[in-house]
Amino acid sequence: MLGRLVNTSGTFVPNNTVLTAAQLEAGNLPAVAHRVRSLRSLEQQYRAYVMQRIEGFKDTLSRAELMSLGDDAARELVDGDRQGQLVLTEMLMLETVDQQIVTKLKLPSFKKWRARILPLREAQRSPTRWGIEASEPVAHGLRAMEPDDHALVIGGGAERAMYLLAAHDLHVQCLVDDSATAGRIEGTLASEALSAQCEVFVVMLGLWAPSEIVGPFHFVVVDAAAVGYLPRDRQRALIHLAQQRTVPGGLHAVVSSDPDLAPETCLTLYQDWQRVGHPGGTSTAGQALRGQLLSPPPLLPSPLRSLP
Repeated sequence: MLGRLVNTSGTFVPNNTVLTAAQLEAGNLPAVAHRVRSLRSLEQQYRAYVMQRIEGFKDTLSRAELMSLGDDAARELVDGDRQGQLVLTEMLMLETVDQQIVTKLKLPSFKKWRARILPLREAQRSPTRWGIEASEPVAHGLRAMEPDDHALVIGGGAERAMYLLAAHDLHVQCLVDDSATAGRIEGTLASEALSAQCEVFVVMLGLWAPSEIVGPFHFVVVDAAAVGYLPRDRQRALIHLAQQRTVPGGLHAVVSSDPDLAPETCLTLYQDWQRVGHPGGTSTAGQALRGQLLSPPPLLPSPLRSLP
């Protein structure tokens, strides 16, 4: 979480203090003084993983197939009730259906899942796993984040940022403009066991956003290619929405992996924002998420009302 931080000299920065661009320069990024929110335990993460797989499987079934699962669950419960004392409550039915799906999908036990997930998460937290350089804005800004912070990714071209942020236990929402991109991202999230941290929405960028996109967001990653090809009024509406829902002291990374569209094309939408550090990601043109890290203008104090 941004805010409860100390800088490299050990000076405490209160929660309501906006970090300056100088504090966020490379080599002078603040370090977290202590964790404000408790991390979810591995047991909680495992339950979230199982529930995500169960719900994902249900989404692939027709109504008739779901009803058939319910019938199977009812028969299983009745057959197991030798003395006729079982009350077939809706909750009991749902639990039985869920357990049937766990068996059908051959989901691992907690012990097996833990043995696999710990080394996987360690690997996923390296930016290079996703083709992101340590000098790039996303990796740079991530240093100021805490687990359970909220992030917004705009545009499918920045999907690699979504995976990296989710691996660091941020809650990530992503806006894309076509269902094929959303399907590909959701497939990667599922295969990497990151779905519990992420939501993907198909929207008309700059025209409307789902009610779930409320923030506040600590980190926003903007795919300049997705934004740059929109009409100018839609660009302004989209970026204004993201800016308005960013916490004081939050960060925006404006990036592009499209060699034909530089991230600088979107910077006119950030006239009052401060640039943090130097543009990153120049050594692998066409692949790097090169661009600029930005921080919002400081909040101005409210004027004191004149005494009568």
